[in-house]
Amino acid sequence: MTVALTAVVIVFASVFAFLNGFRDASNAVGLTVRTRALTPSIAVALAAAFNVVGVLTSAWLLTYFGGSWLSTPDGDAGLVVLVATLASASVWNVFLWWRGYPSSSTHALVGALIGATLGAALRGHGASTDLLDVLWMQVWLPLLVSPLLAFGVAFFLTSSVTWIVRYSQPSEAHASLRAAQSVGTAAVAFGHGLQDGQRIIAVLVLATLGSHSDWQSVPVWVVAFAAVALGIGTLAGGWRVTYTLSHRLVRTDPLRGFVSQLVSTAMLFFGALWLHLPLSTTHTVTASILGAGTNQKFGSVNGQLLLRLIAFWILTPFATGALGFVFALALDPLGR
Repeated sequence: MTVALTAVVIVFASVFAFLNGFRDASNAVGLTVRTRALTPSIAVALAAAFNVVGVLTSAWLLTYFGGSWLSTPDGDAGLVVLVATLASASVWNVFLWWRGYPSSSTHALVGALIGATLGAALRGHGASTDLLDVLWMQVWLPLLVSPLLAFGVAFFLTSSVTWIVRYSQPSEAHASLRAAQSVGTAAVAFGHGLQDGQRIIAVLVLATLGSHSDWQSVPVWVVAFAAVALGIGTLAGGWRVTYTLSHRLVRTDPLRGFVSQLVSTAMLFFGALWLHLPLSTTHTVTASILGAGTNQKFGSVNGQLLLRLIAFWILTPFATGALGFVFALALDPLGR
């Protein structure tokens, strides 16, 4: 049964990674396509390539992330928890993609893991993870800090960039900023791979090597598998979410698109490399788009849509936690 469950975990991990790239492709390409800096096909190809590079680079960060938040019971019971976690997060991600709402795959994964762990504990399978610490450090702290910081920095930086190009002709300024956005697409995609790649790799390592894995020597095939799955998902491109970010949520232009990408990239890199904080790419990018777009002389933000997005961001860990709890109870006989 162990081999079969391991294979199931790998399959669900590949589905989760594909959906992660599929939905989050919009974070890197939405503004670039909206301002016509790149064509959709070139933008997603560029984003996919740098997502893969980001995942490959993220493997060495597992020394922190792998040992700090991801813990499951030993044996088949732990594999059942992983299956329930990945299935729950994937179902929720598909639902929100269908609605066209950008949301955090990381928060979905962590919420599902906590729910599945509680379900396993109810059936007598313990885990060493402190669930309250995981919930605070992996979900609520980033949810509180990341959007507020991204919004504020993007709002004030927009004024500075506007002042810098004040003597330039709009056509010249926009041409230069579109070129910068092309670089921004690659940078945001790299930051996304750097952040989200760790979670996918950690799940695969735990499934194949067990709960006492050596996080400093991750198998090469695991890293390559995660990178390919995320890259293929990015190439597919979840255009429903892209349309929400680039058309429905806020009006934008090349200047504000450039500012948003600059802020998002800086925060993703700083969070991953220095703070070791799991920032949500979706929350960071969406908030920076709102911050840059709000700094205009006319109303540009769809307030009703924004409130729905915030509601779903808050709901995500609870919904996936409930799904993980139910799936863990339903699949528990497989771990006996």
